[in-house]
Amino acid sequence: MVVHRVRDAQETTDPGEPLDASTIAHGIENNVVGSQVRELRRANGMTLQEVAAASGVSVGYLSEIERDLTRIPIGTLSRIAQALGVHLHWFFRGAADAPEDERDIVVRSGHGRRLNFPGIGISDELLSPNLNGPLEVIRSTLAPGADSEFYSHDGYEAAVILSGTFDLWVADRHFVLSAGDAFSFASTERHRCANTTRQPVTVLWIVTPPHY
Repeated sequence: MVVHRVRDAQETTDPGEPLDASTIAHGIENNVVGSQVRELRRANGMTLQEVAAASGVSVGYLSEIERDLTRIPIGTLSRIAQALGVHLHWFFRGAADAPEDERDIVVRSGHGRRLNFPGIGISDELLSPNLNGPLEVIRSTLAPGADSEFYSHDGYEAAVILSGTFDLWVADRHFVLSAGDAFSFASTERHRCANTTRQPVTVLWIVTPPHY
């Protein structure tokens, strides 16, 4: 994203926690964010120390991220992306090629680009055909126990809960929302979302300007 202006001072610099074996196996099978970070760092000729210092995390934590051994909060991945000179959408994967006459307008079911956040249980599917316009549409799936932790960025966002029960924090306010409920707020407010239930939660987000 053009340049991330994420203000997540409430996050710790090393928020990672070791993952159990089943979670690690699931992450390695379904997500390659850590290896992408490592490959991009090496392609840029940067050391672990340089990227860690630029993104405000420890060398040990960054090493665990690169090996897919720890969780990566959204704000932390944003800072790492900025340190590596890319936007968050660089980490999106998937999206089969659409027919040329519709690829700038239509995203067919199941063909949105996906970004999973290792260890925090959130998977985002980009439903916008591209990020060239003034907004983005994201479908998020939060697994049981998923938690974004607090972060913030420029812009505004709105969402509707498609299924499940969703916990939302905006600054010091906490809301419990159900399917059909909707909300909006300035993204500059510190915010956090979580799934504290035993069932997946699906949320449709509209963010302007594009955050990814």
